[in-house]
Amino acid sequence: MSNPNNINISWTWDFHDNIDYDSKPIPGLSLDLIYEISKKNKEPSWMLDLRLKAYDIFLKKPFPSWWPNLEKLDLDTIYFFAKPKWSWANKTWDDVPENIKKTFDRLWIPEAEKEALAWVWAQYDSDAVYHSLKDELKQKWVIFDDLTHALREPEYEKIVKKYFSKCISIADHKFSALHYAVWSWGTFLYVPSWVKIDEPLQSYFRMNVKSGWQFEHTLIILEDDTKAHYIEWCSAPKYDKNSLHAGWVEIFVWKNSHMRYSSVENWSIDTFNLNTKRAFVQKNWFMEWVSWNMWSNTTMLYPCSMLIWENAKADHLWIAFANSGQNQDTWAKVIHIWKNTSSNIISKSLSKWWWISTYRWLVDIKKSALWSVSKIDCDWLILDEISSNNAIPTINIENSFSTVAHEATAWKINEKDLFYLTSRWIEEWEATSMIVNWFISPIMKELPLEYASEMNVLIAMEFEWGF
Repeated sequence: MSNPNNINISWTWDFHDNIDYDSKPIPGLSLDLIYEISKKNKEPSWMLDLRLKAYDIFLKKPFPSWWPNLEKLDLDTIYFFAKPKWSWANKTWDDVPENIKKTFDRLWIPEAEKEALAWVWAQYDSDAVYHSLKDELKQKWVIFDDLTHALREPEYEKIVKKYFSKCISIADHKFSALHYAVWSWGTFLYVPSWVKIDEPLQSYFRMNVKSGWQFEHTLIILEDDTKAHYIEWCSAPKYDKNSLHAGWVEIFVWKNSHMRYSSVENWSIDTFNLNTKRAFVQKNWFMEWVSWNMWSNTTMLYPCSMLIWENAKADHLWIAFANSGQNQDTWAKVIHIWKNTSSNIISKSLSKWWWISTYRWLVDIKKSALWSVSKIDCDWLILDEISSNNAIPTINIENSFSTVAHEATAWKINEKDLFYLTSRWIEEWEATSMIVNWFISPIMKELPLEYASEMNVLIAMEFEWGF
C-alpha cells in the first residue's frame, strides 16, 4: 500500500457515500429485525435459534458496571442492519459499483492486494463488496470467505457450526449477547494441516450509514502445523451522530502452529468501539496480537489468549493514540492453564488534548500452569499537561513455580531532544513526530512495511494539525 500523491489520509477516511439500500434502514433493535437479518442472509435454522437466544439474554443482562461511561450511546438510534443493493462477492475489481470502487481506491485496497497480500475482501455496512483469493491457496484447500456466505455452503457450514460461539460465549456480557443477536458478515479463515501462508491476508470493514453499526464476526481456524497472518482494517466517517462497532474475533489454532492477528482501527470520533477478541492456544502454538487503535469516542478492547496446552505462547503488542475527549480503555488478558506456557505483553500509549487512557491487563496463571512465565511492559508518552493515564493490573498466580515480571513507565518528550532537532531547521511538529515514531518503533516493525509507512503518515498529520 502506498500514498504516492501525499494525500491527507485522515481526510480520506472521513467521508461517506450515497448508497441505495435493499430496504430502508430502521433504527433500534427488535425481534422483527432479528428475523429479517437471518432471512436476508439466508441462514440455516440453527443460526436463527442462536440469534433468538442471544436477543433474550441481551434484554435480561445489565450494562457492565465497571466499563467507561456509555450514557451517550443510545441503542434506539443505532441502525443495526443496512444491506446495500448489489450482488454479493464481485469476482473482479472491475465488477465493483463505481462509487464504491472510488471509496476503496481512496483507501488503497486494490494496491494492497497487488503489493503485499495473498487475499483481500471488503465489507461495506452489512454486506460484502469484493473478495479475491490467490489460486495457489485455493489449491491447498485454504478457505478464506465471508462468514455469512460460508453458512450457505454445506461443507463450510459444518466447520462454522462446530466452532462458532465456542470461544466467546453468547452470555459473556450484554454486548456479547447483542453481537450474536445481530452480527452480519465478517471473515471465515480455515487453514488445513501442513499449510503455511507467508503473505498476509486482509479484510477491510467500512461503516458508511449515519448512526450506523458494524458487528462483523471473524472466525479463524488453523489446524496442526500451519501458519497465517491476518490483517483487519476498520474505518468510519464522521457524522456528529453516534455509531457502534462491536466486532467479535474467535481464533482456534492447534498444535505446532503460528497465528498472527494484526488490527488497524481508525474509527471516527462518533464511534463507540466495543470489541471482544479471544484465542484458544494449543500445544507448541504461538499466537501474536498486533493492534493499532486511533480515534473513536470510546474504545473498550481486551484481546484474550487462553493457553490451554503445554508450551503454548502468546504475544500481545499494542499502540493506542487519540485526541481531545476520547477514552481508550484497553489491553490484554492471558490465561495460563497448562505448564511451560509463556506470554509477553507490550503496550505503547500516546496521549494529548484531554485524552483518557486506561490499561487493564489480566495475567492469570492457574495451579496447573507450572513453570509458566509472563512479562508485562507498558509505556506511556504524555504529550501535554492535562491528559490522564491509568493502569489497572490484575495478576493472579496459583502456583509457586511460575514467574511474572511487570514494568511500567510514564514520561514526556525530552526538551533537549526537541531543541536539538528544531535547531537543525526541523519544524517542532515534525520533530515531535520523529520522537513518537521512535517511541512506538518496537511495535511498528511488526507490521508489514506498507502499513507501517501509512501509520507514520497518520502520526505526522496528528502533530502537524496540533501545532
